[in-house]
Amino acid sequence: MLGVDIMRSEIKYATNADGQSVAYQICGAGPLDIVFVPDWVGNLEVMWEEPTIAAFLERIARFARVICFDKRGTGLSDPVPLGAIPTWEEWMYDVATVMNAASSRQAAIFGHGDGATMALLFAATHPDRATALILADAYARRLRAADYPCGVPEEVAARLIEGILEAWGTGEAVRGGAAPSLAGDESFITWRGRFERLAMSPGQFNTVYPLTYSFDLRWVLPTIRVPTLVLHRAHNRYVLAANGRYLAEHIDGATFVELPGADHLFHVGDPEILLGPVQEFLTGRRATPEPERVLATILFTDIVGATEKAESLGDGAWRELLERHHTLVRSELAHFGGREIDTAGDGFLASFEGPGRGVHCAMAIRDSLHQLDLEIRAGLHTGECEWSGEKLAGIAVHIGARVASLAEPGEILVSRTVKDLVVGSSLAFADRGIHKLKGVSDSWQLFRAESG
Repeated sequence: MLGVDIMRSEIKYATNADGQSVAYQICGAGPLDIVFVPDWVGNLEVMWEEPTIAAFLERIARFARVICFDKRGTGLSDPVPLGAIPTWEEWMYDVATVMNAASSRQAAIFGHGDGATMALLFAATHPDRATALILADAYARRLRAADYPCGVPEEVAARLIEGILEAWGTGEAVRGGAAPSLAGDESFITWRGRFERLAMSPGQFNTVYPLTYSFDLRWVLPTIRVPTLVLHRAHNRYVLAANGRYLAEHIDGATFVELPGADHLFHVGDPEILLGPVQEFLTGRRATPEPERVLATILFTDIVGATEKAESLGDGAWRELLERHHTLVRSELAHFGGREIDTAGDGFLASFEGPGRGVHCAMAIRDSLHQLDLEIRAGLHTGECEWSGEKLAGIAVHIGARVASLAEPGEILVSRTVKDLVVGSSLAFADRGIHKLKGVSDSWQLFRAESG
């Protein structure tokens, strides 16, 4: 499986009752509709550039038709005049606006983070149009109160708003709690900064974001009468998990699922962890189990001169360095949609749905490890593999390991299969000749991957 080829519409505009434009896009063609309401950072035009967002939406599109939109004041939708900020009720109407434009009579409303405000209000106000309500890493109230200890203290909120405003457009929010698992990923932080700049200006941000600290929706919760699923990452520092538990406890019949992880951004990490429960809640079943045999790209990495470095550093320092190595490798795997299969000593085995992502990930791992004064060799091969639980086996895995063993220090070596599958991409390759792979029949032409 080289990736999910989903139907994605052109970006269109819906017009609300006041004549204002709301940009929206549809992806997938499943039997049920989901309106996804994100937080305040969005831009439909560029979000597909980021592999983790694409993977997230592709996963939903396997079982639903997803309606995405930019809230007014963000992305491609109309700006919000600084002197005429919409009420939450007016913002909520944008959900109905895009549903009408997309010919969606009923839909599950999926709100993440600050987007939960609109999702909650819409589900309570229009139970005839909301088939279900899904809230992820959300809250009913942002500020702390005597009867709401999980909120943010006012003085902390003021510093938080000021800090985000000062760093707007830099992506530093990733390190500030939005995505701690990618705090060392400079390429992701750079992209996130660009995403912020294209979502809204600092002035626009300072107009709309502080509003999230001014409301209290606890009174709305008892009025919700649609099936509700509340998901929350256990170690989310930006919005504590106690906020999610509060929502579930005060919405009649709601289901609460605490998820592993500390990231707040909806698209960071394995999308299955978040969206598997969503699919089961909405359809009564999880995704069809992966077939026993699949086409996958296999990546092997190992540290060059690991034994010598361990001896020179000593056990304690080596363990610490190895932990930092593992953190950086896992950060790049998450960024490029890789799946960690095994970690043995100083090496990683991972799989990818597409070879291009695998090669780019290997390059990013190699480059990011320079900061630790570590050098790796890597090998990739694409072929049919066998899944056994969480383990991957088959001749393709064996070939990938043999390819990696022939790589020189700092080299990313790929089989001809990988090279042929990424023809037309920005990747370039240098011929490394014909090789016999130990334990594998026939001869194999190998190539060194180079950036285009």
